[in-house]
Amino acid sequence: MSASLEHAPLPVTEIRDDAGLGELCVLMKLGEIVLKGSNRKLFERRLHNNIRSSVRDLGDVRLSQRGAGVIILRKRDASDLEIAEIADRMSHVMGVVWVHLVRRVPKDLDAITDVAVRSMADREGTFAVRARRRDKRFEMTSSELAGRLGARIIDAHGYRVNLKHPDNTLYVEVDKDEVFVFTDGIPGQGGLPSGMSGRGLVLMSGGIDSPVAAHRMIRRGLKVDFLHFSGMPFTGPESIYKAYSLVRRLDRYQVGSRLFVVPFGKAQQQLKSAGDERLQIVAQRRLMLKTAEALADDLKAECLITGDALGQVSSQTMTNITALDDAVDLPILRPLIGMDKTEIMDQARGIGTLAISELPDEDCCTMLTPRQVETAAQVGDLRRIERRLDAEELAEYLVTTAQMHKPSFLGEEAPERVDKTRAVATSS
Repeated sequence: MSASLEHAPLPVTEIRDDAGLGELCVLMKLGEIVLKGSNRKLFERRLHNNIRSSVRDLGDVRLSQRGAGVIILRKRDASDLEIAEIADRMSHVMGVVWVHLVRRVPKDLDAITDVAVRSMADREGTFAVRARRRDKRFEMTSSELAGRLGARIIDAHGYRVNLKHPDNTLYVEVDKDEVFVFTDGIPGQGGLPSGMSGRGLVLMSGGIDSPVAAHRMIRRGLKVDFLHFSGMPFTGPESIYKAYSLVRRLDRYQVGSRLFVVPFGKAQQQLKSAGDERLQIVAQRRLMLKTAEALADDLKAECLITGDALGQVSSQTMTNITALDDAVDLPILRPLIGMDKTEIMDQARGIGTLAISELPDEDCCTMLTPRQVETAAQVGDLRRIERRLDAEELAEYLVTTAQMHKPSFLGEEAPERVDKTRAVATSS
């Protein structure tokens, strides 16, 4: 299963705390972070901060790092549903590979056996036990512990053993001060903690591609902001609502997202009157990139991110993409460049943005669209249009018209006008 796919909520093992079977908590396994050598602590610290941000509205959730690659989250006196909500949120945190709901029990062989046997009740098919000792001082080896628990489960439930391809697996991990017993898990996102690789600015349309591009770069450790160009004042606010909803959905993967909305309709009219109709699409995209670069300078973003895919539409030719790169000095990242539409839609469905993107709207890209689009735009022709328009000054002006929103999945905040007289990027 792809780490980015959505999943059903992790089922809570039907063993209540009042049965004396230990505290329910969340255990997370890390992946790529473990390989970071002497820099690993920096990655772990960033991940810890991201985890705390993701659950900051849920009260006193305690985090502890258990050696390389294992994190435990606990909340005192929490209900099973509260712990399940924490587990679900952890499955969206970049850097986490697996999330498990686990029972935390004393390092007592009888207690471990009791929880293990009850955890496997009402199952169907074959089973296996996977035991691991992080504390090598424990009285039994991993294989001895797995054998003992397997024998007790057979005695209690009569299941058959299948060590290679079991229908059900019981995991037992012996830690320094306690033992964790669990059965089910859900895949996390993997990748690197958001913010570890710097900052980027995503050109966010209301379409399918740009949210997927954003997710892929967040997964590689970027903390991203979003810039949306609306057709206002010549269109309604529908595209803004879509962009807001998309960013709010993506906020689960990084927390603290900001959406900047620029009314672009009048600038499009100016472009239309300044040059060749066939060049309008590429000229518009260059002006968007110039505006994004001006905003990125305020936000301390180090790159721009788009949802371009080579050849997906008639304007996305190699020549036109080269002409777009010429518009700005910042690097333009295109994580979807070699993907086809089916692959992109599958990923959009997996991260939960496809249904939002498919809602109808009228965005700025559908306005003033020429009957024919230039597939081999020449940089010289585009620069002449921009000189007539004074594109650099227009881009700076457009940034001053931007309105900032914070579409947090944790709660809604009021929009703000971008103030060019102060630093916009005050948050980490």
